[in-house]
Amino acid sequence: MASNLKNLSDFSYTEIPDGSLMKIGIAVAQWNTEITSALLSGAKETLLKHNVKEENIGVIKVPGTFELTLAAQSLLEYTSADAVIVLGCVIQGDTRHFDFICNGVTQGITELNIKYNKPVIFGVLTTNDLQQAKDRSGGKLGNKGDEAAVTAIQMVAMQNALKK
Repeated sequence: MASNLKNLSDFSYTEIPDGSLMKIGIAVAQWNTEITSALLSGAKETLLKHNVKEENIGVIKVPGTFELTLAAQSLLEYTSADAVIVLGCVIQGDTRHFDFICNGVTQGITELNIKYNKPVIFGVLTTNDLQQAKDRSGGKLGNKGDEAAVTAIQMVAMQNALKK
């Protein structure tokens, strides 16, 4: 669904499980820091709102969006995270760099989900311009960080329910 048709922070349509026993890792890109900092704030606030303990939220920062795949893998390998959220922002430019970064990160995150059998949540904005990024990082369309946090909680709860 196109995010311009939905507020990314509206969860009135779904039940959000309790996150009090969950450990969530967050990898955040420093490139486009105005946007990624807002995504991180949204994700952390939403996790806390749904009872994930602050000490169970681990954050690591990496230079750019392309580095998120390795950061997520490191969180999965070296921590006890139940899920990892990756947060980044790639804004379309004049070259194909946008395509290479977006495709690489998307494929990398997909592979991590399968390899580790743990949720790795794609909270990367891929926008045409800075205004679209602002609209999706706490602006008029909500915050993709909120959405990523809720998705992480839901996916951990789904896996936990299947294990019983």
